[in-house]
Amino acid sequence: MKKLLASTSLAVGLLGGASFASAAECGTITIASMNWQSAEVLSNLDKIILNEGYGCQADITVGDTVPTITSMAEKGQPDIAPEAWVDLLPEIVKKGTDEGKIVQVGSPLPDGGNQGWWIPKYFADAHPDIRTIPDLLKHRELFPDPEDPSKGAIFNGPSGWGGTLVTTQLYKAFDAEKAGFKLVDTGSAAGLDGSIAKAYERKHAWVGYYWAPTALLGKYPMVKLEAGVPHDPAEWKRCNTVADCPDPKPNAWPIDTIVTLLAKPFSEKAPPEVVDYLKKRSWSNDTVNKLMAWMSDNQATGEDGAKHFLKENKDEWTKWVSPEAAGKIEAFL
Repeated sequence: MKKLLASTSLAVGLLGGASFASAAECGTITIASMNWQSAEVLSNLDKIILNEGYGCQADITVGDTVPTITSMAEKGQPDIAPEAWVDLLPEIVKKGTDEGKIVQVGSPLPDGGNQGWWIPKYFADAHPDIRTIPDLLKHRELFPDPEDPSKGAIFNGPSGWGGTLVTTQLYKAFDAEKAGFKLVDTGSAAGLDGSIAKAYERKHAWVGYYWAPTALLGKYPMVKLEAGVPHDPAEWKRCNTVADCPDPKPNAWPIDTIVTLLAKPFSEKAPPEVVDYLKKRSWSNDTVNKLMAWMSDNQATGEDGAKHFLKENKDEWTKWVSPEAAGKIEAFL
């Protein structure tokens, strides 16, 4: 019995030593969690996988896009920005990347951030002839304004949003007023969401500004209208995004680029298998929409959402990690 206990103690000691060595090799990591739902759940997913699968000591720091990426470029912290919408500050990202202070290691959302004008999927299925904004503007009678049914309604977001500004400019650019449409100010994010929920409950037509990935589109499937013209970056910058520009031209919404960023000091010291995971780790907008809808319905935190995803989507996340890490994460769950 003494020999058995001694052997057991030795084995535990060896395992503990191996675990400590693994953690020491990976080290302490700071993961930036931006202040929106998809970024919150992704940062928690990375934390669980890095800690449980690779023996890291990762912690989450809450931030926002501009201060987080600026700090990474200037101070080398935080170590990881899992979901960086880099088109929001292209000059800082380009300068940091060119100088080697930040490193891009893949995209968590290869579909990109998708903004634009959307219609309910049930309506799109029933009207296959409406696929573009010009198609839509031929049918004001299908989208009656609640206050004036003789006009069509295009629902906009609240003032202060970039998407609200662009929608206002595109409303002018496509001559939507001349086509008999009104631009409806929903007043708030809740007002915009409520207009979609109300339309869905009644199976009514609806068109307006929204974006993906979001919990709402996970609950209420929508189809984005094409612009009918290609994206012109110069025109977008000149007028489509400028509130007082008087002569906007029709333009297509660009797909926002979303990448994972590493600060240079971390990229140089991180174990190769950790970087490999961050390169491979990605999910579709549809997957994230549904996950966020589950989180909203269950009042779940980012950590809750991450654990739910890991439990329900083994076939997906095990492709991102080593077999050894997968086994450790499964044991944790």
